[in-house]
Amino acid sequence: MQQNNSWLFFLILFFVVVSCDSNRVFDTYKSIPNTWHKDSIVSFKVTPPDSINAYNLFINLRNTSAYKYNNLHVIVEMVFPHGKTIKDTLEYRMADPNGKLLGTGYTDVKENKLWYKELVIFQEKGEYTVNIQQAMRENGKVNGVVELEGITDVGFRIEKPEISK
Repeated sequence: MQQNNSWLFFLILFFVVVSCDSNRVFDTYKSIPNTWHKDSIVSFKVTPPDSINAYNLFINLRNTSAYKYNNLHVIVEMVFPHGKTIKDTLEYRMADPNGKLLGTGYTDVKENKLWYKELVIFQEKGEYTVNIQQAMRENGKVNGVVELEGITDVGFRIEKPEISK
């Protein structure tokens, strides 16, 4: 009985620590089944809390050791409520020069919080759509990687900027 109470205490403590993220405004993930197909677009619908304050935007990724590249290319498209669209092709480093995967995590799964945009003010009220698509290419090849292995989840995060002291 005493052991069950200890587990319950640590479980509650874990959820309290994890939920104390005061900068988070929006943070969600979508799972990638098996491989991330080059034509598969991961979409997030977001309604920002206001049109006055600035926010930082991030792409979050979870990957396993099955990810065999040192970098990652993605196409990120933000569709504004009134139809305007901004499209960026971005590259992120996913491993150090020795091939060790970057990111946080003690197991085979690494979590990466990747900068997308800094100090964005959502001036249009309404729902925004963020679309993320992998755009990996192998060196010397014209066609992209059709089935990207090792990415298990793609996320999008909006947070309040940290105030410098």
